[in-house]
Amino acid sequence: MTAGRVLKGIEFAHPEGSAPLLLDLYLPATPKQSGALPAVIHYHGGGWRVGARSSLGPTVDALVLSPIERLVDAGFVVASADYRLSSVATFPAQLLDAKAAVRWLRAHAADYNVDPDRIYAWGDSAGGHLASLVGLTGGSPQWRDDAGGLTDVSDAVAAVAAWYPPTDLLRMGEQALPDAVASADDPGSREALLLGAQPAEAPEQAAAASPITYAGTQAPPFFLAHGTADRFVPPAQSGTLAAALEAAGTDVELLLIEGADHMWQLPGQDPAAAATAAAATMNFFRRQAHS
Repeated sequence: MTAGRVLKGIEFAHPEGSAPLLLDLYLPATPKQSGALPAVIHYHGGGWRVGARSSLGPTVDALVLSPIERLVDAGFVVASADYRLSSVATFPAQLLDAKAAVRWLRAHAADYNVDPDRIYAWGDSAGGHLASLVGLTGGSPQWRDDAGGLTDVSDAVAAVAAWYPPTDLLRMGEQALPDAVASADDPGSREALLLGAQPAEAPEQAAAASPITYAGTQAPPFFLAHGTADRFVPPAQSGTLAAALEAAGTDVELLLIEGADHMWQLPGQDPAAAATAAAATMNFFRRQAHS
């Protein structure tokens, strides 16, 4: 990051029986425009089992300038938030935590010069799943929780960017590529650990945890990006959500990067896919901020 401040480890919620949830807040040093700033809340990947805030996976983290740094340099405030992992709690805990981060940032918008009407969600893999759910369930009374307080503050976001997100837990197994490394239908899969049961054995829970279930509702603009060779999350997961959103009249963009595996991996550690996804995401948020 060429300029700016980073405030690490700010507590934004403390669910009962769990450790406090923290976020890292990235602030531009000198705003590039007058008035309140747009903001992006980022949710990390890791199959809901592992991972850490402020990380986008090794390929992206190795870029000379990370997407988080580029957003800050462009005048965005960025918050990268924790959520409870599946070893601590099953769904919907992760969604409730993701929403709590939105409410916290909106409640503290004046403190950090954030425009409460231009708060966006972004995530990769499991984090993309959560960002999508946040975008599609904004304001829903079904997913209200007082772990972070501020229940009178809106949890809606104005746009969503999701990289290789699981979007339909019931169909992930059948959509897996022939050379898949992991399948949602495998015993003890990441998805099963999230739900507390195999998706096929808990179809209602799997549907409740699937962004595609909510695609018919009024949704903010979406940007979905996926590698065509993803062996962990089938690329059809982004394709089917994009189609459902488009059918519902949502403004949606789908970027498929040929030959890229999960976390934008290409042969020879080529960073081209990561750089392409990062640039497209940056452009998406810039357009949203100026629309």
